[in-house]
Amino acid sequence: MVCVTDKREYTGDYPDKKLYIPGPTEVREDVIEEMSQPMFGHRMDRMTDLYTTIVEDTREFLGTDNDVIVLTGSGTEFWEASTLNLVDENILVPTCGSFSERHANVAERLGKTVDRLEYEWGQAIKPEDIREAIETSDKHYDVVATVMNESSTGVRNPIEEIGDVVAEYPDTYFVVDAVSSLGGDYVDIDEHNIDVIFASSQKAFAMPPGLAICVVSDEAYERELEKESASWYGGFQRCLDYYDRKGQTHSTPAIPIMLAYRKQMKYMLEEGHEARDERHREMAEYTREWAREHFDTFPEEGYESQTVSCIENTQGIDVAETIEAVSEQYDYVFSNGYGSQLGEKTFRIGHMGEHDLESIKALTDAIEDVAGL
Repeated sequence: MVCVTDKREYTGDYPDKKLYIPGPTEVREDVIEEMSQPMFGHRMDRMTDLYTTIVEDTREFLGTDNDVIVLTGSGTEFWEASTLNLVDENILVPTCGSFSERHANVAERLGKTVDRLEYEWGQAIKPEDIREAIETSDKHYDVVATVMNESSTGVRNPIEEIGDVVAEYPDTYFVVDAVSSLGGDYVDIDEHNIDVIFASSQKAFAMPPGLAICVVSDEAYERELEKESASWYGGFQRCLDYYDRKGQTHSTPAIPIMLAYRKQMKYMLEEGHEARDERHREMAEYTREWAREHFDTFPEEGYESQTVSCIENTQGIDVAETIEAVSEQYDYVFSNGYGSQLGEKTFRIGHMGEHDLESIKALTDAIEDVAGL
């Protein structure tokens, strides 16, 4: 392999930018300050206090009776871990954008037989198609794996209805990638047969990057026990048994980020899951109205994301140039289109975490100014 990247020295001399990208997103100053506490050992009682606090606060916030795992790593860890823990051979992955396609690619890389249920980018996954795929296949699917929020296209898939369909097949487990939506888009995990749902701390949880949050059903835990092999780092049994015995993580965690997590989760509990959901809905509805006034929305109508708006560039503005100008003039950063199919055809606004209607309006005003709308 030939390395073509030159070293670029990090200087620390950079202007602060307000982030409206699909993650990382804005983090409260006092949450960031929590990371500057003196270091302590990950096997001390203080760590047990910290870890049990964030696990049980997460469970309370999400309103689930299922088990919660918080691991150092990206949410991507649980693409891999859930596949290793639950799939013997066959997995059904509906694909409707870049991240659902990547989930399928991960499963293939792990040696599983992947059947894709393919949709055009911008279209949403339909529950009746899942049922038909299961009924007409000559294979048994160990898992149906679905992305809740396809942030490349701004589609919010109906995972509740999909979960109700998968519940009709008790030997098939339902895995949901909610990396860019959990914490900003309410979902009743227990009610809709979601065996595994996972997210990343830097998205709608509005924390620094570095933690993966996963909720695991009893059935998924028991399923892993039956398998001859499973993920070592992200194994449900290993993570949950260690928590039950010690109240800690099985491997050394990123303690400073967990300190930030504790602080932010108290804010989230104070706001409440439903109120947080409503705030995100208001931001999403405003952004869509603005997009339809000046451009158009890319996702299928009725399936728009509550945390990331994907806007179709019907005016043919230079997206890269507009992003750069807004960044330079206003210190706001939003995102271009994601994936080879979109490029300059779309741009994306992340309205997640600690943003509110006022801050989103500030961004859209800046875009209007720069683009001459």
